[in-house]
Amino acid sequence: MARRNGGFIGTDGLDAPDPPTGVTVTAGNTSGSVAFTAPTDTGTSAITGFVAQVSTDDTDYSVGSNTGTSSPIVISSLTNGTAATAKVWAINAYGTSAPSDASASFTPSVTAGDTAYFFGGNGASGYTNTIQFVAMASLGDASDFGDLATILTRNGACSSSTRGVSTGGFSGSNLNTMQYITLDTLGNATDFGDLVAVNRFNAALSNGTRGVIGGGQSGGGATYNVMQYITISSVGNTTDFGDLTVARWGNASCASTTRGIFAGGQGGDGDVIDLHTISSAGNASDFGNLTVAGYGMGGCSNSIRGVFAGGSARGGDVKTIDYITIASAGNASDFGDLVVGGVGVSAAANATRALFGSGLLADDNIEFVTIASTGNASVFGELTSGSGREHGAGCSDSHGGIA
Repeated sequence: MARRNGGFIGTDGLDAPDPPTGVTVTAGNTSGSVAFTAPTDTGTSAITGFVAQVSTDDTDYSVGSNTGTSSPIVISSLTNGTAATAKVWAINAYGTSAPSDASASFTPSVTAGDTAYFFGGNGASGYTNTIQFVAMASLGDASDFGDLATILTRNGACSSSTRGVSTGGFSGSNLNTMQYITLDTLGNATDFGDLVAVNRFNAALSNGTRGVIGGGQSGGGATYNVMQYITISSVGNTTDFGDLTVARWGNASCASTTRGIFAGGQGGDGDVIDLHTISSAGNASDFGNLTVAGYGMGGCSNSIRGVFAGGSARGGDVKTIDYITIASAGNASDFGDLVVGGVGVSAAANATRALFGSGLLADDNIEFVTIASTGNASVFGELTSGSGREHGAGCSDSHGGIA
């Protein structure tokens, strides 16, 4: 028992609580959200509050501090890029507990936690090399992250919780290059390796370890059914994974921690949804069909539900949003509509929200939906001025393949 106070003979002492347990920290921009489990032994008085404090040397817990009545407690004014740990104390009327065990190390950064990233694209002034990001938890405009090595459009993108990879694309001719960024460090992209099958209009998905690139179009206009994969933490060229059920380009993608989905695209009937197991190379199998056949839609997911938005169908650009339950094969259902729509929509998601970058040259909007519900999209904010809007690619540090 922590800091027990003595009592008279024959009476209980007046006791402070036991310390909290299970302290974990989610890093943010100059902040950390400290989660913990309150002690079951509260001493001889109810707990009145908790104190969370941060240390950068594991000894002096005075770098940052905040109080609260329950978990989590957010500590602000921390230094981005500096690793830290946190401890929590419980308080009642008779004293303060011993400190909890220290959390694992965390590092605040300008892009830490629930961040979406948008790579390249075709803007009103031409192709762009822009990389931009938004914090998905709150509405707002995108900020500049850095630059790709070349201007490009019609690329794909996938990510782990720490690294984002742009795959292939078009820059006057087809690109076989992949480029990556470290998600919590602003800066320009670095060469990752090469695609075995050189293409534009590919789609990419990932779990926390492996990225899979599917479909695409060759420089001569041939349509690919090839799937290729990378290990995101290790730079290098792609390896053959297997084949899609139908060759297609301009398809969309999403993933859970175990399953990868490629949907739609120009080729076949354009409404085909394919399924594969990310950890096991092999050919895809049929999952079901979209409600509208098309290409150039944006796809993303949390760990349960995949969402596909926009694109171009036989009757022109559409605003349609479809959804699937990733664990259960079957046809997609109608979710709602985008505000604007268009072809070449980029997409990214966290556990609760799906974000869609505009598919129109004349529109800067980022739109969003709440993945667990259905309904029309709302405006989230805007992409950076003059940035690529059409046929760019998106990813996040907290999508369904990770959590």
